Amino acid sequence: DDDDDDDDDDDDDVPRRRAKDGNFIVESVLATNLPTGPGIPTKAELFGGLNARKGNEVSKDDLSADLEALLNTGLFANVDANVTPKGKDGYAVEFVFREKIWPGVQTFKVKGATALPPEIEKEVLTQVRKQSSCTVRVLATMKNIIEGYYTSKGLTFGTISHFDGMETGDVIAHVIEGEITRVKAVFLDDQMQPVNRGRTHPRVIQREHNFQVGKLYNVEDAKTALRDIFLLQLFDNVQVVPRPDERDQSKVQVDIMLRERPVKTAESELEWSIAPGEGGKPDLVSIKPGGSVFFEHRNLDGWGRQLYGSVSTANFLQPQDDLGFKLEYHHPYVLGDGDPDKTGFKTCVFNSRKLSPVFTGGPLMDEVPAVWVDRAGAKATVTQNFTRQSKATASVVVEEVTTRDESGAVVGQGAKQGAGGALSVDGPPTTHSGTGTDRLVFFQGGLTRDTTHFVNGTPVGARDIFNVDQSIGLGSGFPIYNRFTAGSTRFIQLGKESAKTSRPPPVLVAHARGGAVVGNCAAYDAFTLGGPHSCRGYNVGELGASRNFLEYAAEIRVPVPVLNTHAFAFWERCTDLGSSKDVKGNPTEYYRRAGSGSSMGAGIKLGPVRAEYATDGNQANGTAFVRFGERF
Repeated sequence: DDDDDDDDDDDDDVPRRRAKDGNFIVESVLATNLPTGPGIPTKAELFGGLNARKGNEVSKDDLSADLEALLNTGLFANVDANVTPKGKDGYAVEFVFREKIWPGVQTFKVKGATALPPEIEKEVLTQVRKQSSCTVRVLATMKNIIEGYYTSKGLTFGTISHFDGMETGDVIAHVIEGEITRVKAVFLDDQMQPVNRGRTHPRVIQREHNFQVGKLYNVEDAKTALRDIFLLQLFDNVQVVPRPDERDQSKVQVDIMLRERPVKTAESELEWSIAPGEGGKPDLVSIKPGGSVFFEHRNLDGWGRQLYGSVSTANFLQPQDDLGFKLEYHHPYVLGDGDPDKTGFKTCVFNSRKLSPVFTGGPLMDEVPAVWVDRAGAKATVTQNFTRQSKATASVVVEEVTTRDESGAVVGQGAKQGAGGALSVDGPPTTHSGTGTDRLVFFQGGLTRDTTHFVNGTPVGARDIFNVDQSIGLGSGFPIYNRFTAGSTRFIQLGKESAKTSRPPPVLVAHARGGAVVGNCAAYDAFTLGGPHSCRGYNVGELGASRNFLEYAAEIRVPVPVLNTHAFAFWERCTDLGSSKDVKGNPTEYYRRAGSGSSMGAGIKLGPVRAEYATDGNQANGTAFVRFGERF
């Protein structure tokens, strides 16, 4: 019999021996009668710091410490632990909870709050007074209401640290709100490791965020900081990292992690054009190297001031024929770091050449000799940002405008092919002075309000733009005129976006734009009708040139399930309002253009590309287009 008893002991030697030693292996941890519900600590939260965890070897002292820790939460009247064998080598630990019950809540106050309105305290008291006693569930209700308010305001560190006063019914909730004790810009190298200092002055970052020592951390401030610091175009990686202060866990330190972009860039593009020589065959003499050179410095002296330049020509060997250049300097916060409107100053000198759509033939006309418009001068602009959605600009422009033909010669009138093929040069005057060259000084102003935001890649919201040019009579022929445009676009979301996919929601786009000229404005500044940004389905200027105009359009965008993009259908119309005849020489009539038109079509958006098919309402011709960017 003794041998049999010994054999039984050998079969159970591992668990029994551990029990005799006072230590045992935890196979599982159970919770019985643990209250559950929103705001009540979960089993994982309560048991996360205990000694009794699966796989741990614990002693009776460890288990006693766990019971004391659970009781010290103040949420339970009693906690017992039952230990039972489980399997061959382990034990199951069962914690049995008895919920603490206090008298009903008579009064409720919050301590430590600076951003919590009194109405929230009243709301809490109204909710909990309905209960005859105060339990863990009642405290959870208080916690949910208060912390829910903080979360709704973006105060993510606003939490209740503990309650007291439950024994008397005068309950006090102690809150921490996440007061900021330090804000620091941390510069990173290419391996995302901190470095001692960066090229950018810390005040450049400081003026772009709203974090301040003594204020509460708000997640909306973090989003604004990310957006505005990225818009500086000085950094390719920006992160806002809040963390508890090591000296006071109720406070918050904010680190803004920044990796700087290269501040100096230069690019060049080289193009070769081969012109026919004698006998119609190209030779080495006729090979013309052309192209463009760009350079940029984004961060002069570490203060975010920018210098940009570009030079382009079709023939570097003879650049005087068509040299184009632009040199631009941008000075942000020109009125100082404390300027709430973020006033910026920009100045540039320029020389550009563009084909004028004013002197363009209609669809029933033979090819028209091109008229190029050269603009050379200087411009100074002041910009104020009233809010993130609205800004204003004011500029003064001094420029010389010269109209030229294909050979580069100055021309004072437009031309067309006559009935017999002869060139007729009795067209509309190309400049105000009639000589082919105008010199003028004028002011520009602009107002923009843009509340659009992107929903799964498609804009939703509203955009309103107003621009005006005002000459003051200085220049060739003493030009005095006022030229303005006003546009309004609405992106109306027709349904909710899908929470399961990244497909854009259906959107209706409604657009209207108009403008007028008062005074003696030159033909090159007349409004041109037709083109991808006026009325699709026509070439730029194909419908006419006018002093007044009105365009309106509607576009419906629907999601394409497989491609996570949208297809669209549109209808557009533009008209000169009968004002084409008031442009000097009436280029609309001279070049046999309609003066108004409409179009309809459909297409699909593929990344930055719009592939669309449009039918014009005048000739009923259909045309397919592939264009970059947005129509509206």
